[in-house]
This record gives sequence, structure tokens and C-alpha cells, in this order.
Amino acid sequence: MLNELENLHKACFPHKPWTAQDFADLKKSGCEIIASQNGFAVWRVVAGEAEIITIGVHPDARKNGIASAMLTLIEDDVKKHEGTKIFLEVAENNTAARALYENSGYKQIGKRPKYYDGIDAILMEKTL
Repeated sequence: MLNELENLHKACFPHKPWTAQDFADLKKSGCEIIASQNGFAVWRVVAGEAEIITIGVHPDARKNGIASAMLTLIEDDVKKHEGTKIFLEVAENNTAARALYENSGYKQIGKRPKYYDGIDAILMEKTL
């Protein structure tokens, strides 16, 4: 499974692909990982709060509701673990991801200047 995740991540994020070992390390650190043939999500829940580490959908499968479905699964898992808030960060110029999060009820709460190779990171949160 981890090799398939590595290949899928490379297709989604060719500029900075993660390795199978990166995913193994995330899992060991307490992260949850869900994956399908065309998408994946990584998140963690600590002390009632969750952080979405990444969501990726294969470029050929985008605009089909996969990321929205993964957000719903993440939110259900966070609630199951009695979490009340979810945080994430997204590159300011990633308009598709920002629209997904905004349409799902996430609100901007801050900014990290030049976080992604010179691009600002938008910090977002959703209260469940």
C-alpha cells in the first residue's frame, strides 16, 4: 500500500513527492491515512483538535467529489475521537483547494508568509 501511496503522491504533487517511508513515518507518528485508487488524505487528532496534513487527488480524477468525500471521512473520524476543531494550511495560490475548504465550512484564521517556497500559507479552521 505504501508504494502505491508514493506513486499517487508523485502524480498529485510532482514537485515535492513523498516516499513510502514518509508515509510509514507519518503512520508511526500517529497520523491516520485513507487512500483509494485516485486519492488519499493524511491527518492526526491530538487533544480534541485535528490537523489535516495533506489531501491529494490524482489529476485525472479531480472535480469528481473525491476530496469532498475525504473531508467528510476525516470530519467523521475527528468527531468519533471527540475532536471539536480541524486545522489546515493551504498555499495561497491553490485556489481549487481553498475553494474546497471554504465550501466545506473552513475559515481563514491566519497566514504564514513565504511558507511554501515563497508562497504564503493560509491557515484555516473548522469547528465541528
